[in-house]
Amino acid sequence: MGRRLIDISVPLQNDVPADLGPGPKISYIDHQQGLPAMLALFPGLKASDLPDGQGWAVEQVALSTHNGTHLDAPWHFHPTMNRGERAATIDEIPLDWCFQPGVKLDFRHFDDGYVATAADVEAELERIGHELKPLEIVVVNTSAGAKYGRPDYVPSGCGMGYEATMYLLERGVCLTGTDAWSWDAPFVHTAKKYAETKNATLIWEGHKAGRHIGYCHLEKLHNLEALPSTGFTVACFPVKIERASAGWTRAVAILEE
Repeated sequence: MGRRLIDISVPLQNDVPADLGPGPKISYIDHQQGLPAMLALFPGLKASDLPDGQGWAVEQVALSTHNGTHLDAPWHFHPTMNRGERAATIDEIPLDWCFQPGVKLDFRHFDDGYVATAADVEAELERIGHELKPLEIVVVNTSAGAKYGRPDYVPSGCGMGYEATMYLLERGVCLTGTDAWSWDAPFVHTAKKYAETKNATLIWEGHKAGRHIGYCHLEKLHNLEALPSTGFTVACFPVKIERASAGWTRAVAILEE
């Protein structure tokens, strides 16, 4: 039996319209640019003493914890979780949440801005013939996944509403994910609904479910089209940032073949 790894992450990169706010800013220092710093550490060292006269390459990065593929902690959603406990930060997330069998919900047919319901989740699970088990990682393949890197990426894809999120959490799911910019519907669509109704419960409703049951979710996943509905494992350990609301992750799907 072999093992196949599928990268389900996006890279951190300059000048890609993948964020509502500022994206990463990466400065690249090549081996010649890094040479003076290396020489300065070793008095008497000359460039000619080094292989091919080359120093080291290094990058300087300025970014948000929510740039690139990342795992959101309950602290991002609200100060409390589980109806009153202090919400966990990313350095407090149990590692066993981040390495579990995966389940993919294919919601690519839903319109941009659509808010998925519990009935939608139930219908998709019935279609793929799967009954949720505690700790399974549920990822949602939306129409946004194919648009990553394009100007229309951020406003694309469906979102997961409060009742859809609670449907998963009440069955023991602790970690979810989406290939869209947000677990919730894109803000541009929610803003229109709010303007019409003035119903504030529509805003970030999927995220805010974490007030009632603490959970994490991955955002800006990629390549979910390559995954089967079940039969894979997700590994998505976040970078350990003290007291942070999120951490970057190289999310990978593992298939045994």
